[in-house]
Amino acid sequence: MARKWNPYYSGPESENFDGQRFFNPQGQKPGNLRALLKWQFGGGKKKWPASYPSPHSDTPPARVVGSDMRACFVGHATMLVQTAGLNFLTDPVWSTRASPVRFAGPKRVNAPGITFENLPPIDVVLLSHNHYDHLDLVTLSRLKAAHDPLIITPLGNDRILHKHDPSFRISVGDWGDEVKLENNVSVSFEPAHHWSARGMGDRSKALWAAFVVSTPNGKIYHIGDTGFHGAKNFKTVREKHGGFRLALIPFGAYEPRWFMKGQHQNPDEAVQCHKICGAENTLGHHWGTFQLTDESIEDQLEALAIARQAHGVSDQVFRALQPGQVWNVPLTEEKP
Repeated sequence: MARKWNPYYSGPESENFDGQRFFNPQGQKPGNLRALLKWQFGGGKKKWPASYPSPHSDTPPARVVGSDMRACFVGHATMLVQTAGLNFLTDPVWSTRASPVRFAGPKRVNAPGITFENLPPIDVVLLSHNHYDHLDLVTLSRLKAAHDPLIITPLGNDRILHKHDPSFRISVGDWGDEVKLENNVSVSFEPAHHWSARGMGDRSKALWAAFVVSTPNGKIYHIGDTGFHGAKNFKTVREKHGGFRLALIPFGAYEPRWFMKGQHQNPDEAVQCHKICGAENTLGHHWGTFQLTDESIEDQLEALAIARQAHGVSDQVFRALQPGQVWNVPLTEEKP
């Protein structure tokens, strides 16, 4: 029987690719259309405010050198991390909506914490997967024109990007691959329990990933989206990398659990992730900018506070910043 076409990637079968689609080994598949409709028409969605502004706005330095590490929460899953003389953006979205169209779809309730014009030179974009709240082609085109960063992204997403703009500079990889950068910095692709889609016919045909950025100043663990998955990936990444100076961990977009559990961890699971992966400091994200699921903004913050207390984690160690807030991440252990 002929293999079905994958518009984004063709390659041999592997631990996470069956020849047509990517998958989570021993994992949970995302809900089907019937489950999606049951959720969407089942009620229970709490109302978000039309505006949830932050009082903060950051003007970052051009570079951060020495042993310092500076992180700014821009909004949702977008963060600027500066260290070792390099500037990283995660899953950059400056658009008003996380949607394939400009007139509908989740609309941001606060402005980006850094105005686009105030960005420092952007060297690297860490692009975790192709959902619209993470892969924003409009923003990536603006970054290309202003900064021409290297986009590091999992298998298949390069096709989506190059179809939009063939001039994008892209480094693509599978779980376990590594990209060497300047200043003795590298980025490795690590497993995350998630899925991908840009439309109705391309589900899981491009890969998703987490990243570990290894620097002379310590390691950074960025997860764009993930389900808890029995903490398997968090245990493995700690065994491989030995813990992190900074982890960027999602804790929002988690209700209803019967539908979201496999793909989005909740605040309690996020705090467990912080401890299991060996993070010294965690910047929580995926909250308070786009309403994607049923819980309110207040629910997200209240549940995070309860989870931190339950697991003995300080709010100075696992932080949920507002857009534009900055964290000068402490170096609490001597690094080789």
